Amino acid sequence: MTPPGGRVLAVDWGERRIGLAISDPTGLIASPAGHIERRPGKRPPVAEVLRRARELEAARVVMGLPLDGNGDETPRCAEVRVVAAELARRGGLPVRLVDERFTTASAQRAIREMGGSSRGRKGDVDALAATVLLQHALALPAD
Repeated sequence: MTPPGGRVLAVDWGERRIGLAISDPTGLIASPAGHIERRPGKRPPVAEVLRRARELEAARVVMGLPLDGNGDETPRCAEVRVVAAELARRGGLPVRLVDERFTTASAQRAIREMGGSSRGRKGDVDALAATVLLQHALALPAD
């Protein structure tokens, strides 16, 4: 999914935090871009994601689709699909859904392999998971 000019924002949508990653303008390198805390019982923070997309100069969005281990839809997939549609509608950005299975596990494994700990760094893990998601998406053929 090499962008025809412009950065790609990856969104790892979680129940408590939303991990973000951004590509370089050529779409080759993915880097962590922080996270957004979600408040229980509140509406999804679509406006904040769009604000961050503008701030990071994103031209398109990749959003992780939380499939189960067999590749089947989970109950959270419905929320992600609604949010993706809202991001596209309100932000005018193309949004692509990409299988996010194992991104968090890959992020945690990478931290351990570097001799680090994820204790107390859940937001960093979410941003790194978004980076793994984005790197995978950038390697996919365009739709």
